[in-house]
Amino acid sequence: MGYGDIQPFGCTSCQTPALNQMASVGMTLTSFYAAPVCSASRAQVLTGCYAPRVSIPGVLGPDSPVGLNPKEHTVAELLKVQGYTTMCIGKWHLGDQPEFFPMRFGFYHYFGLPYSNDMLRPEAESGKRVIPLMRDNKVISLWSEDDEDQMTRLYTEEAVKFIRGNRKQPFFLYLAHNAVHFPIHPGPEFRGKSGHGRYYDWVEEIDWSVGQVLDTLGKLQLDSNTLVVFTSDNGPWLEHGKDAGSAGPLRGGKGSTWEGGLRESTLAWWPGHIPAGRISDAVIGEIDLLPTFVHLAGGAVPTDRPIDGKDASELLMGRTDISPREAHFYYNDYRIEAVRSGPWKLAIKPQRFAMGYNKDLERQGVHEPGLRLYNLQRDVGEQTNVAAENPEVVQKLKLLADREAVALCDGPARAGVRLPGKVKDPKPLYPMRLPQRPKGSPAGKNENPPSSQY
Repeated sequence: MGYGDIQPFGCTSCQTPALNQMASVGMTLTSFYAAPVCSASRAQVLTGCYAPRVSIPGVLGPDSPVGLNPKEHTVAELLKVQGYTTMCIGKWHLGDQPEFFPMRFGFYHYFGLPYSNDMLRPEAESGKRVIPLMRDNKVISLWSEDDEDQMTRLYTEEAVKFIRGNRKQPFFLYLAHNAVHFPIHPGPEFRGKSGHGRYYDWVEEIDWSVGQVLDTLGKLQLDSNTLVVFTSDNGPWLEHGKDAGSAGPLRGGKGSTWEGGLRESTLAWWPGHIPAGRISDAVIGEIDLLPTFVHLAGGAVPTDRPIDGKDASELLMGRTDISPREAHFYYNDYRIEAVRSGPWKLAIKPQRFAMGYNKDLERQGVHEPGLRLYNLQRDVGEQTNVAAENPEVVQKLKLLADREAVALCDGPARAGVRLPGKVKDPKPLYPMRLPQRPKGSPAGKNENPPSSQY
């Protein structure tokens, strides 16, 4: 979902009344950062760490031999210790082997697809391209692309059921819609509803889902005791044209470290606690969710390993306008490509698109030489390099980036990087029909290797 895809962030292509209500009652976070791609983003949400630190810097495919390491602390695990019941609904995308299932990471229950909705593969018996739908640790059905218009409704029904069933105890719900990832599949009730194409039809269905969650909290009188955060995992997949969203005034999209790649339209809602209608441009992001949630739940963040995020509860409660972190680092794979502190962003390497995304757009600045400094308060579209006029700012931000690189990814043997989880012999979640071996090819050759960047 792009920065410009909902009405509180200026969208005119769809109606988002539930999200409008979130913004009017809660806080609009205009400088909230995710990651350039989806698995990396999810690792950050769960661990409170930059994705390279936990060795999930890119996208995991089906049957990947690696996944999030079960030894990592996750927000679900830490809230579980505080007496919370926990559930993950929707897209997981942190490993599809049993060692990496959500219930290994502090979730009591799971319902959803283990990866992106475009990762369909041929089922053995029928040959039809399918994707597995899971409940807890089991595949309960195989979906074809024709079934994907049910996703948002089913996830929402599960979310409402979970909230109702746990209304008398503390709970943590991680609801990760596959929408609006390509291919685009709005539900039947929403097709044509926006008047601006099926992508924005699906955005309107997401807004409906948000409304169902908020209405349920209100009806159960849980709204004054529940913090809800709405955000997305990366910017719009621009190469899909009308089936992609908009980054609004931001430059770039999914796969890049320009603002459009990972600055996300984000709202925080907690009636009676978060100041109504407040807008904050302080820099926070996914990595700050774990320490914030754990603090609000009365727990403590473990100190046995580095956690990059900081507690942002003072900011959310309106008691400060200052970011809890001095700087935010823009990682693309294991590379730091930029750093932000306050209004200043310094690009220290070409902000190229990762993993082949948007190849037709790569010439837009990929080969820009030298250090580029942008004042994002005045130039949110990253058009004007003001490095020459601000050498002291360049020096400060370059020093911050250099220190971070050495501490995490560029030090001896990448000392700050923790290993991912690994399995020796990954297996598909369901019987697959392998492609036929071309005549003359050697017998026993792996015709269908695991899809993974590792």
